[in-house]
Amino acid sequence: MTQWTRISLINDIPRLGARVIRTDTMDIALFRTADDEIFAIKDSCPHQGGPLSQGIVHGTTVTCPLHNWKIDLSSGQALAPDEGCSHHFPVKIEDGEVFLGLSVEEAVA
Repeated sequence: MTQWTRISLINDIPRLGARVIRTDTMDIALFRTADDEIFAIKDSCPHQGGPLSQGIVHGTTVTCPLHNWKIDLSSGQALAPDEGCSHHFPVKIEDGEVFLGLSVEEAVA
């Protein structure tokens, strides 16, 4: 069952930047694009675990700061020729507030 958890205001996430949310089991990176779209993926590159939240956001992609892998923010998939995936989480925005969809196991600490 998905639990919607209020995480922040959209304006608390920098444009073309990220904010990290810590849970009991992992870190989740919230990304904001230039068009104010919000995405959430596990803050770990599928290549060698680099912190995606420290990468460069361009369009709906983030480039890992360690080895320049490009990750699609809408799916968590690495872009070709690279292969792999970081877990993607559902996000919704209501009245400027960002909500993250988490299962009970993923609930924010």
